[in-house]
Amino acid sequence: MLPEPVLRKAAEEMLDCQGSGQSVMEMSHRSPEYEAIIQGAEALLRDLMSIPANYKVLFLQGGASTQFAMVPLNLLGKKAKVDIVVTGAWAKKAMSEAKLYGSVRAVASSEDRKFTYIPRLSPDMFDQDAAYAHITTNNTIFGTRYREIPDTGALPLVADMSSNILSEEFDVTKFGLIYAGAQKNIGPAGVTVVIIREDLVGNALPITPTMLDYKIHVENGSMYNTPPCYAIYIAKLVFEWLKDLGGVSAIQQINEQKAQLLYGFLDHSKLFKGTVDPEFRSLMNVTFVLPTDELNKAFVKTATASGFVNLKGHRSVGGMRASIYNGMPLDGVRQLVAFMDAFERQNA
Repeated sequence: MLPEPVLRKAAEEMLDCQGSGQSVMEMSHRSPEYEAIIQGAEALLRDLMSIPANYKVLFLQGGASTQFAMVPLNLLGKKAKVDIVVTGAWAKKAMSEAKLYGSVRAVASSEDRKFTYIPRLSPDMFDQDAAYAHITTNNTIFGTRYREIPDTGALPLVADMSSNILSEEFDVTKFGLIYAGAQKNIGPAGVTVVIIREDLVGNALPITPTMLDYKIHVENGSMYNTPPCYAIYIAKLVFEWLKDLGGVSAIQQINEQKAQLLYGFLDHSKLFKGTVDPEFRSLMNVTFVLPTDELNKAFVKTATASGFVNLKGHRSVGGMRASIYNGMPLDGVRQLVAFMDAFERQNA
């Protein structure tokens, strides 16, 4: 869900973006008008996340799934070893892709309890001879999140932050590299944000395709080829909206309110049940179930008919999942809780 002010601004500028006489979709990516957009987007993101000057910001394509390969291709170097914490389906995919290029070790895994928690981690668990360590900060399918970023010592920490970037404050300096598909909290699908520390650029394996070399994109300001221009434009509008709101700290407070409201209902419900350990509950993806598959199906059907869409859980786990990303207003969660309460009274 995108913030309504962003959609309205995009609609207003659809035929004429800031007096240029063009839609953003018609602009040359080499034009001064578009350069102002992409440079403005980077400046806003740097401000929102307090990104230090020794980190590069890239707007790429291919989603997080392409980053699963791009990260090892660029970071493995001669060490050829990777440490990964396995907390869900996306971490497993990152692990599978990294295995194509080096030796991969699961530092810890929560698969023993169907990914309903985040494993306890300590610095001594990580191999300091590895090239990097990898985590997934929020797990969309299973509804868990890291409450604390692990200390990996001198080992560069790589984070897939696709589903909770900009939802809460993170210290960028704790990471060597952050990547995030835009379609959860930043904008529409099509652009992927990469934040990478300078010393990790320029070490790509010889087999790395040109388009998968971070150095190429750093040297060309994310415009080695035509970037996803419109998706970056929408991202800029989202960054502006977020800044006007008060920044990441402000949206974090709102996100915590939304999550507390929904989890509070689940904790007191006699019919609905949350599926993850309370200590590791996601602020973005609230997973829950009803006592039977029949009730699960009835709830999703009734919810859809009432205007609450996309509540069906991921096909791999079933149940329900309410994704309450930044664009979802607090009132939307209030309405969902009221609907769930009414459903419970009718079916308890």
